[in-house]
Amino acid sequence: MHTDFRGKWLKGVTALALCALTGAVHAQSSVSLYGLADAFAGMVRTPGATGKAWEVGSGGMTTSYWGMSGAEDLGDGLKAVFTLESFYRINGGQTGSFDGQSFFGRRAFVGLSGHFGQLTLGRNDSLLFVSTLLFNPFGNSFVFSPMVVHTFLGSAMGAASVQSDTAIDDSIVYQTPEVGGLSGSLLYSNAGIAGHAGQANYSANALFFAGPFSATAAVQSLHTASLFLNGAAEQTAWLVGGAYRLDAVKLYFQYERVDNNNEVTDDTAQVGASAQVGTGSVLVSWAGTHRRPAEGSDIRWSTVALGYDYPLSKRTDVYAAWRYDTITSVSSGNSVGAGIRMKF
Repeated sequence: MHTDFRGKWLKGVTALALCALTGAVHAQSSVSLYGLADAFAGMVRTPGATGKAWEVGSGGMTTSYWGMSGAEDLGDGLKAVFTLESFYRINGGQTGSFDGQSFFGRRAFVGLSGHFGQLTLGRNDSLLFVSTLLFNPFGNSFVFSPMVVHTFLGSAMGAASVQSDTAIDDSIVYQTPEVGGLSGSLLYSNAGIAGHAGQANYSANALFFAGPFSATAAVQSLHTASLFLNGAAEQTAWLVGGAYRLDAVKLYFQYERVDNNNEVTDDTAQVGASAQVGTGSVLVSWAGTHRRPAEGSDIRWSTVALGYDYPLSKRTDVYAAWRYDTITSVSSGNSVGAGIRMKF
């Protein structure tokens, strides 16, 4: 009798295990926790500043962040996906890349992916920002990348050229599958204000990567009133960029045109290069912006940056960088720093 009970128990456990295994096969899921920590010591003096101070800063090369993402296999090549990512300032422990930023300010979305591409809803990456960071040697550095600084940060010249954040709230993004190195994305967002269809924002980009050559084109049209700090109510930005690798050297180019309905126009160009020297890489980039305001004289902003990035491992690197700025009619800026960046 004892042997009979044990045999039935083993059969029951085996059946339950097979059921669980079958369920896992039909609905496999995974969740990952990851992030990046980046801190530097140095001096950041922007053009027109009255003084300078040495500091320990956060995000010299990449803004520090942590996040989680997951996917569930729904069968037939279809997956449900989600991502939640939060910026933080490692030098002081504050959340967000700036005061007042939403907790999951880097990105936060849920969606579906499959043979058709990917469709996500939430706070999605600005497609213009994606094209900007991919085609300059300093990537998405808000301290040392001339192109990123000129495009997304305010300065002695006035408000930032592009009036969106690096991600856009209340948005829907469709990403096409990659075909022959070519892919594209479309974004739509709305402020959610009844009766205000003009509050919508639109953007699109195309990316091409094939062999040593890569290129991008992006457009963004903003109409949400709360985004604007430059006195405009509408803005359209266009960007084209390219890169070409010659053995150990990679060359970069970008051109951006930003038109506002208050007759302020910005033209920004960027050229740069990265060169492998030993195990590390030398980075150099220049960006120049020509602002034509509705009234008054034109303003010109020029920035050059030089850096060196050295990997200690696949996840950790150390870097040093220098940035020099000049803007019409104000004192020059001079920034320098050395830091460490670790992925986890």
